[in-house]
Amino acid sequence: MSDDNGFQQRVRKISALVEEIESIADPAARSSARQLMQVVMEFHGSALDRAMQLLANGGEPGMAFIEQMGKDPMVSSLLVLYGLHPETLETRVRKTVDRLEPKLRRDGATIELRGLEDGAVRIRVTPGAHACGSTVEALRATVEDAIYESAPDIVSLSLEGLDGQPANGFVSLDKLTGHRPVASSPHPLVSAAVANYGD
Repeated sequence: MSDDNGFQQRVRKISALVEEIESIADPAARSSARQLMQVVMEFHGSALDRAMQLLANGGEPGMAFIEQMGKDPMVSSLLVLYGLHPETLETRVRKTVDRLEPKLRRDGATIELRGLEDGAVRIRVTPGAHACGSTVEALRATVEDAIYESAPDIVSLSLEGLDGQPANGFVSLDKLTGHRPVASSPHPLVSAAVANYGD
């Protein structure tokens, strides 16, 4: 089992357990379970925040390591969850669209970021002139997977230009945790330094 598959399985398991907690009939037990989850998350968040501070205090080597963490899909998702990612949501979405553009262009398709407001992302995808149904679905999956991997903290994703409804197993972070992650801006200790490294 690959790390990515294992990660996705754990996310689905967490989602199922959160739903079980919400369905507990006893209000006191449900409240205790919620508080336990919240305290554990706060503890982990504080420890990760401290780790980021220690890395940032390490100068250029530490900042380079923070940049690498932000690019790793699994670690990046964890940093997003706790509002510690070195890049903003908008930056991550724009970089993903820019990365997809040449790949889609080779297949005769185009992609354009049409809007990003309050976590809602709108992307226009135009398939190639001779694209069939399976090609369109593959195109949809490619774009969805890339956006959700780099920006799991988005609230919604609308793909204009592709007929039908998206069919994916995406579980938003706010559904898993009961609150939206604080990820609208990069971590204050690292934002300026990370900008010096470029893409």
